[in-house]
Amino acid sequence: MAQPPRMIPYRPYEPAGEPLAAARAFLDAIGQRRSVRSFSNRPVSRELVETIIAAAGTAPSGANKQPWRFVAVQDPALKHEIRIAAEAEEREFYQHRASRRWLEDLQALGTDEHKEFLETAPWLIAVFKLVHTDDGGQVYYVDESIGIAVGMLLTAAHLAGLSTLTHTPSPMKFLSRILGRPAHERPFLLIPLGYAARDCAVPDIQRKPLSDIMAVDRAR
Repeated sequence: MAQPPRMIPYRPYEPAGEPLAAARAFLDAIGQRRSVRSFSNRPVSRELVETIIAAAGTAPSGANKQPWRFVAVQDPALKHEIRIAAEAEEREFYQHRASRRWLEDLQALGTDEHKEFLETAPWLIAVFKLVHTDDGGQVYYVDESIGIAVGMLLTAAHLAGLSTLTHTPSPMKFLSRILGRPAHERPFLLIPLGYAARDCAVPDIQRKPLSDIMAVDRAR
């Protein structure tokens, strides 16, 4: 019979002020987060990147398997190689793979196959999902677990004053080849990370109101 898990006391986080005030302050801060495609070449320290990734690593995961790997890339030659490969896939997407409706939806964001940010951002964080643990063990709810971890990474970066973009060239097998990752790691997401350029502009889009994204109890 399996032994019961070892339990330790839980110490909940206590905000400095009232809970509602703390939640509103966080909402105000995170509400300013935007995806950006124009980065400054202002340096970002490795220690800051490590701290942000460590925050992502605190995310909950299926059976606590933590099925993620965050590969931080700062080498200019590697970033250039990644850009060339990503733009090749993006050209295929915009010219052949994407439906007309998809391209119409993207027009509001002003995106295209050119990805200069993959070189101008001081760091690229390549997120890989583990299809099994490093020692061959089973993993569970992998995409859900990594999605939560990435959300925490984006939040940590924003609260540190940095900007990010969730970039999803498809397919992304080139990341495994360029970065020399093992077969049990599969590319999931590519995140440029750095300071926004001084002249950075973002699309004028709106978030849905709370009434559109929240329901209480059962519909009547």
